[in-house]
Amino acid sequence: MTDHQKVQPEILLENIQQQPSSNSSVIAGSIIIGAILISASVFYNTKLLIKYFDNLQTKSLNAAAAVIQAQGGDLGNQQAAAPSDVQGAVQVPERKDAAVLGSKSAKVTMVEFSDFQCPFCVKFFKETYGQIKSKYIDTGKVKLVFRHYPLPFHQNAQKAAEAAECANRQGKFFEYHDLLFENSQSDGSGLAIADLKKYADQLGLNKGTLGFGKDKFNQCLDKGEAAETVKKDVSDAQSAGISGTPSFFVNGKKIVGAQPFSSFEQAIEEALKK
Repeated sequence: MTDHQKVQPEILLENIQQQPSSNSSVIAGSIIIGAILISASVFYNTKLLIKYFDNLQTKSLNAAAAVIQAQGGDLGNQQAAAPSDVQGAVQVPERKDAAVLGSKSAKVTMVEFSDFQCPFCVKFFKETYGQIKSKYIDTGKVKLVFRHYPLPFHQNAQKAAEAAECANRQGKFFEYHDLLFENSQSDGSGLAIADLKKYADQLGLNKGTLGFGKDKFNQCLDKGEAAETVKKDVSDAQSAGISGTPSFFVNGKKIVGAQPFSSFEQAIEEALKK
């Protein structure tokens, strides 16, 4: 190799020093884009995590309630309770204007404490409620008393409960109740204020009569006229030892969770025999 063919160190060093400067803008741009993508990913996944843990909290609460109830206790008191035939029926405080479905003279009273945003309450409505209604409520054997227990981490549950009570004031509670459970999602979808008013319009709750009572439902909801009624239910639920939804009392016998129809059937049949 001749002298002019040899790679001279000072030339090689110069080339190396010049190379980064020629690609510096590309490298800097790549770093910025990467940072943006990472930030977007963190933001997106944080939203997913918040939604996930909210749903998980709901599921955990109800799952724990069901497990503890099966062992004879509940979330409010994790010590095992005495058997129902020893401790007697739980006395649930009454609310005279609570919605009732079925014959007032029915031998068995089933009190339900529920949350319209609770996925397990929706599960009960879609899988079990219809069977109980057909076999026992429609035949005059059971009357169902609906009470509210909106969980604090369900952002639309409180107003949904108030809306149902606004409908109750016009004698349309269970029709409205059905629309809420048919459209409810665990993330609160289907229970926004606009949705609540839409369901009321479907039932004619804002029409009024002869010029009177127009927008009656919307005014009731917007002014929070039923808030104290829901608050009363929550207080009574806590007095009865309820910590999760859905929770039921069949002639005082407590059942927690979206249990299968057979669990309610057994409790109802036992009550009918007494």
